[in-house]
Amino acid sequence: MGVERFSHLGLCVADLERSLRFWRDALGFRERSRLEVAGAHADRLLGLDGTKLRAIYLERDGLRLELLHFDAPSGAACTVPAPRPMNAPGLTHLSLRVSDVDALLPRIVAAGGRVLERTRIDLPPVSTVAIFVLDPDGTRIELVQAPGDPAKLPGA
Repeated sequence: MGVERFSHLGLCVADLERSLRFWRDALGFRERSRLEVAGAHADRLLGLDGTKLRAIYLERDGLRLELLHFDAPSGAACTVPAPRPMNAPGLTHLSLRVSDVDALLPRIVAAGGRVLERTRIDLPPVSTVAIFVLDPDGTRIELVQAPGDPAKLPGA
């Protein structure tokens, strides 16, 4: 008994198709399946009343991401005035290794994301660049361009 494996990470989004375009077209996730959920079981599990949601499951490098859009009950306002602080409790960000940060940034913007230019760091001695971007709903994503396999780094 115990945990068998990681299942997925759920991300509530304001516009399901817009978020699909961002995660699929800009970041290379692949759509795996779609799901519609409503009724008493969903209400109980999610702690909501009158639940009606649509979800798209995406996958990349073994990570399954569930984009959730609630048709009912409607969620909080989806405008994000500023990125969520990194020191706030809870999930802070997703991190992706990339081959060319500068080539990816225009795709991020074209797909509805935002680049947080002030977060960029360039470390020429170790051939590393890192920067944060936001998805269309303000989820923070770290892009890291660095040589080598991060799984083989000390402490990884």
